[in-house]
Formats: sequence, C-alpha cells, structure tokens
Amino acid sequence: MSNGDIFAGEVIGTAILILFGAGVCAAVTLDFSKAKGAGWVVIAFGWGFGVLAGAYTAAPLSGGHLNPAVTVGVAVDTGEWGKVPLYVLAQLAGAVLGAVLAWLVYYAQFRANADTATARPTLGIFSTGPEVRNPAANLTTEVVATVALVLPILAFGKNDGIGVGPIPGEAAGIYGSGISILLVSLLVAGIGMSLGGPTGYAINPARDLGPRIVHALLPIPNKGTSDWGYAWIPVAGPLLGGLFAGVLCNAAY
Repeated sequence: MSNGDIFAGEVIGTAILILFGAGVCAAVTLDFSKAKGAGWVVIAFGWGFGVLAGAYTAAPLSGGHLNPAVTVGVAVDTGEWGKVPLYVLAQLAGAVLGAVLAWLVYYAQFRANADTATARPTLGIFSTGPEVRNPAANLTTEVVATVALVLPILAFGKNDGIGVGPIPGEAAGIYGSGISILLVSLLVAGIGMSLGGPTGYAINPARDLGPRIVHALLPIPNKGTSDWGYAWIPVAGPLLGGLFAGVLCNAAY
C-alpha cells in the first residue's frame, strides 16, 4: 500500500464512520428529527453500520483501520510501526471531516435546537462523556472496551477464510470471504450495547478527538462546553487498550 493510498483510504473511511455515528446521535438527540428519542440500541447499530460502510470502503486502499487503537494493536502484533503516524493523522483528518458533514446534514435541526424548550447541549452528538465522572473508572472502562474490540479484530485476521486478502498457505488467487469487516461492525454494535453505558464507548481516539475539535470550533447554537477536562480519557484509554490487545495477541497466538 502506498502512502497516498493509506492516507486516502483512512480519511475517506473514517469520515464515513463519523458521518454515520455522529449522524445517528444527532438523529436521536435533536428536536425536529424523525428519529428523535429512538434510543441507545439505534445508536449502537448506527455506529456499527458506520464501521461496516467505512471499513469496506477503505479496505482496498488502506486495510480499513479507521481507529488509532486498531493501528497500534496491529503494530504491536506485527512489529511494523513505520506507517503508524500516517494512519493516525489520516484517521484524525477523516474524523474531523465526518463530523463537519454530520453537522451540515443536521444543520437545520442544530439551529432549531436552540429555540426549543427541550434544547440540550450538543457535545454528546460529537464526542463521549461519562455518566458518572470518575477518571479511574472511566479510563478502565475505555481500556477494557477497546481490548474487547481490538483483540477480536486481530484474532479475525488469524482465521483463514474470513479476511480480505489471500489465505495464507493457499494457492494463488484464493481469497478470504471478507466477512471479517461485517463481524467487526457487529462487534462494535455489541460493545455499544454491553459496555457503552458508563462512558459512551469511544474505543477510538480519532472518533472522539476529531469531532470534539469540530464541536469546539463550529458555530453551533446552544452547544455548551466541549469538556476538554475529560478529553484525555477517550484518547489514552483506547490507545492503552490497543497496546494491551496487541501484547495479548502476541502472547496467545
């Protein structure tokens, strides 16, 4: 994969992921949205479908990481760190782009949100926050939830027949089914429903930081604080989780 392919793939794929994810959060949160109040299960599947669309789109170009925690986990597992900064930069850029696109899609609802009696702060549409603010507990949640994401992703890659590329040891031209990305999208939805309650399951530093920057910069009515005091947790927790997942994968397989 060339550097250009990696950058393009990760920007496009991560932008699609955030467009779907921030979009479903806006749909469920904002007044004058047809999905207003649809609930947590809808949000979890919206993010899962975002992974599905983004990763399948990016996979031919970059492998479809879409997440610095996944990139770190892969680097620990393979020992190849040279392109990690490129992946992370592209993922952050894609997350910013996706958040801006979601804001544009729901621009009228964001404007109307400021004029209603039920108006709510909008940070939760873009980034995560804890239900109970306890830094140690919040960090632990993000670490564990990210291990639950990255370790299975690494394990999927070691199962012949479900990957995107050639099956190891097989004749030329024999390829995996590519179903691994579908499995990861279901995994993300499952993590959301099972482990997302305490912190909103960032499990992806770019997914949280990029949209938080957009929230801070855009002229969003009634936007409230961007909560920078909490912002380190959904960055540090997933990175630690990806690191631990890579170590566990190396030790177990």
